[in-house]
Amino acid sequence: MPSQMPVRKIIHIDMDSFFASVEQRDHPELRGKPIAVGGDSERGVVATASYEARRFGVHSAMAMSRARRLCRDLIVVRGDYNKYKEVSRQMHAIFHEYTDLVEPISLDEAFLDVTENKKGMEMAVDIAREIKEKIRQQLSLTASAGVSYNKLLAKIASDWRKPDGLTVIHPARAQDFIDDLRIEKLWGIGPKTAETMHQMGIFTGADLRKVSAERLTQVFGKMGAVFYAFARGIDERPVQVDYERKSVGCEQTFEKDLNTKTAMTIELYHLVLELERRLEKSEFDGVTLTLKVKYENFEQHTHSITTTQPLRSKAELLPLAKRLLKDVSLEGHSVRLLGLSVSNPPRNDVHRHWIELELEFAPWDDEMP
Repeated sequence: MPSQMPVRKIIHIDMDSFFASVEQRDHPELRGKPIAVGGDSERGVVATASYEARRFGVHSAMAMSRARRLCRDLIVVRGDYNKYKEVSRQMHAIFHEYTDLVEPISLDEAFLDVTENKKGMEMAVDIAREIKEKIRQQLSLTASAGVSYNKLLAKIASDWRKPDGLTVIHPARAQDFIDDLRIEKLWGIGPKTAETMHQMGIFTGADLRKVSAERLTQVFGKMGAVFYAFARGIDERPVQVDYERKSVGCEQTFEKDLNTKTAMTIELYHLVLELERRLEKSEFDGVTLTLKVKYENFEQHTHSITTTQPLRSKAELLPLAKRLLKDVSLEGHSVRLLGLSVSNPPRNDVHRHWIELELEFAPWDDEMP
């Protein structure tokens, strides 16, 4: 770690198989069995799989139909999103016993900056150990924790010994750790980026560190500078406790593809009602309405319209949504998904607030190709 960087104490907490573990906790008959929380329809998706199911290759974001083929005894649970949200709030209450610098990433994971903490504890690893134990005692669940001097390494560490793991990456050992790391483990490197890096002869952190910043920027744009820093264990992103919400939306994947504008209009009406509810709940104001359309071949298009006044009610949303629908072509296509979102907050009225620990869309309503 470069000497000019201040030493921070960052913890990343990641609940183990969160949705599935909550279901197994609350339903003893499911314990020790392969379960998947998600949609049980033809186009359902696995939101979370228990570790018993993962042994068969079942994992999150997998089509439920494929998961069933991999594990014949798989038990599919629809899930209770409100229950998971409540457990998440209980988990965050534990975090706040130690610090108010908590950055929620999703319902089941968060970063904590414990450099200065409420209990005056010197060692971040001791805080992580206490948090894990309180989660076990109070919630009857397990979590994995990673401890390091920045968010990049804390996140990698929390994944290192799952489930129920605790890993510390000390500054003095960080560079050796990164050098041995597969590049796929670094934040921001997905399958396509990894494929490009492989073509460049980059397979590990050590390989990445040999490439100049200029070359990385040439190939990957602004992210090239980020990758250059990550290869050296540098990540100066702070733990942020509030955000600027940029949009609110909802979407629906249909059991059967839609072939007519009439059918799409009916579904659009229901989306407008749900969007109105979410806008009210989040107290979000935006002036741009966007309609997302995904066809049966997974080709996706968006259509947007911007107004001068914030969009909040059905009376404001529905006419604009219908106007956008007129631009959608059904020639030679059918529609498998529709989505609506409001974005673009007025510049003089940007709401900054704690984000509710809530996904934009319930994960079991998502779809897979």
